[in-house]
Amino acid sequence: MTQYVFAPQAPVTVPVVGSDKQFPVRRVYCVGRNYAAHAREMGFGPGS
Repeated sequence: MTQYVFAPQAPVTVPVVGSDKQFPVRRVYCVGRNYAAHAREMGFGPGS
């Protein structure tokens, strides 16, 4: 059996609408509110 230094965390889940099931969330992608302005500062247009 594997021995962990820290106990593994329970998976983060969100409810599935219209079901009693849960969906596991593996990754969260974030985009800053100032993304377009920052892209212009760096000489690129948003979506370049």
